[in-house]
Amino acid sequence: MRFVKHVVACLLLALVASVAHGADPVWEALQSRGSVVVLRHSFAPGGFDPPDARLDDCSTQRNLDESGRQQARQIGEAFQQNGIAVGTVLSSPRCRCLDTARLAFGRVQSWDPLQGALNDTELRRRHVDEIKKAIAEHRDGPPLVLVTHGSVVADLTGVNVRMGEFVVLRRAADGTHSVAGRLYVD
Repeated sequence: MRFVKHVVACLLLALVASVAHGADPVWEALQSRGSVVVLRHSFAPGGFDPPDARLDDCSTQRNLDESGRQQARQIGEAFQQNGIAVGTVLSSPRCRCLDTARLAFGRVQSWDPLQGALNDTELRRRHVDEIKKAIAEHRDGPPLVLVTHGSVVADLTGVNVRMGEFVVLRRAADGTHSVAGRLYVD
């Protein structure tokens, strides 16, 4: 009898924990139609790509290490565990972003504006404007996922995030998007 009471208590505790976890504002916001995920790529050692990095050759770029690949898989698992099916997944053409998207969500489309432009103020502004337009046009359906770099996340949301962290934008009744929360999956 004591064993049965223990099992029942453990099951109740697990149920309460799962309900509490599902009630997180980030996961609630992702269930809203027209929400947007702005994800900084998973862990990639170093700070910047080498000066001779080429988009067509991942071996010349800064890439995910094993912990970054595992982190990307955990991001995807967290979405699945919380019942979030994503819509379109767009990514910077940099390999660390493409790999993060593939490992987390299983699919990706490369989109140049998401790579940012640190050293070109005018191009950076145009890229941010283009991304904001895509966000504004996302009015319905499952979350739009944008996998990008820290500077782009900050430009779009005003939030500085670490590698593997994402910001969720919720669509309001007036059509604007605002930050609903952020989450780091480790």
